[in-house]
Amino acid sequence: MKIDWAALGSVFGVSLLATVALVGLFTLGIVGLSKQETASANGGSAALARTGAYACFGLCAAAVAYGIFLIIT
Repeated sequence: MKIDWAALGSVFGVSLLATVALVGLFTLGIVGLSKQETASANGGSAALARTGAYACFGLCAAAVAYGIFLIIT
C-alpha cells in the first residue's frame, strides 16, 4: 500500500480552508444579526445589517448544499 502524501496534504489544506471560511461566514451572519438588534434598540434602521446577515447565512447554506452535491455525485 502506497500513500499519496501530496494528495492527502491537498485534501487536508482544502478542507481546512473551507472549514475556516464557513465558520467565518457564519460568524459574520451572527454579528450582522446582533448589530441589527443594536440598531433597532437605538432607533436606527437595521435593514442593511439584516440583509448582510441573511446573505451570509444563504452563502453558508449554498456551500453546504454544494458539498452534499459533490458527495452524492
